[in-house]
Amino acid sequence: MAKKNKKNNEVLPEGMSRRQAKLAARAAERAALDRDPRPYGGLAAEADLVALQEFVPSAVAKLDITGVDRDVYVATVLPGGGPAMVRDNGDAFVALQTQSRSHNPGRDLAYALAWVKDAAPGSTLDSAVADGSEPKLTDLIAADAELEITEHQDFNWWFPEGSTLDAMTAQALQTANDAVVESHRVDADVPGAVWWVDPGSGKAHIRWVRTDDNEDALLNALARIAARGELNLGEDTKFAGVFRTHGILVPVFDLDPTVTSGEYDDELARLDKAIAAELDNDAQLSADERKQLQNIKSRQVTIR
Repeated sequence: MAKKNKKNNEVLPEGMSRRQAKLAARAAERAALDRDPRPYGGLAAEADLVALQEFVPSAVAKLDITGVDRDVYVATVLPGGGPAMVRDNGDAFVALQTQSRSHNPGRDLAYALAWVKDAAPGSTLDSAVADGSEPKLTDLIAADAELEITEHQDFNWWFPEGSTLDAMTAQALQTANDAVVESHRVDADVPGAVWWVDPGSGKAHIRWVRTDDNEDALLNALARIAARGELNLGEDTKFAGVFRTHGILVPVFDLDPTVTSGEYDDELARLDKAIAAELDNDAQLSADERKQLQNIKSRQVTIR
């Protein structure tokens, strides 16, 4: 049982002095503020979750959630930037791109997924900022669960087929649809998640979300390949740089937008084989390789 401090009737945890209770509370506060180095680490879906949260405009993926007896879909964006909603038929949607979030998106996702378990049909969640009450994400999503992603080039899926929209909602939907950037997941047999994106700027891009545990080894591998002039995805392509997000690296390549997303499988496989061959190379970098490494690092951007 908890005990009362006679001085001010403060209820303290059993076996703790007032000072010990304060120290424990402060430690809990610090832990809540700590940033998870890899918020989706430990999940086979890590790369896809990062892609859906950071740069894919419109997509959904059905996901089995432990302890939740309804269909649950992870989505990029929901109407109004909200974190979660339950349709009248009971289907639940949880967004990765939201207006309000903490610096621990994995915990925010766990909070929203826990909410949908008992949420009533037709309800929406105002905020999914984790408050410490949420379960661990790995307790909700099986470690080996992979996402079967459905891509969309608009947001018409926001509303059930046949829905009648008022003028304001219809205008908001049209505005959202006009902002969608064409994006396709490249189904190449390589680790991580590869997405082709055409922002309409004259160049398309491939963003390759990799989940390598050793960041330095991956950067060194890219530098060695660059020094050989092989860090590309074929003719009319160029290595653009690397950005870091959620504890993992995402190499980016500039492409000819007239070449479709499905034409890079062989080049991705070739480059992955080259990377794999260099990951365990612990020899010192040559002068040219060091130069390439510095060039890569100088253009590296951290999103979050």
